[in-house]
Amino acid sequence: MADDLDIQQRIKGLIDEEHALRARLGSGEITVDEENQRLRGVETELDQCWDLLRQRRARREFGEDPGSAHVRDAGTVEGYRG
Repeated sequence: MADDLDIQQRIKGLIDEEHALRARLGSGEITVDEENQRLRGVETELDQCWDLLRQRRARREFGEDPGSAHVRDAGTVEGYRG
C-alpha cells in the first residue's frame, strides 16, 4: 500500500502528464482524439488518487488505520456525488 507521499507524488506526475499532453497537442505532436483518450485515463486516475488520499486522511482523523484504505474502481469514484 502506498503512503500519502507516494500518492501525492503520483498526483503530481499525473498533473505533469496532463500539462505535457496539452503542450503536445498545441505543438501538433498528437491529435485531439489522442489527447482526449489519454486525458480521460489521466483524469480518472487523478480522481482515484485524490479519493484514496481523502480516505487515508479521514481514517487517520478518526483513529483508524490509513493503510486499510483502498483504491476504488473508476465507476465508484467517477459516480461520486458528494
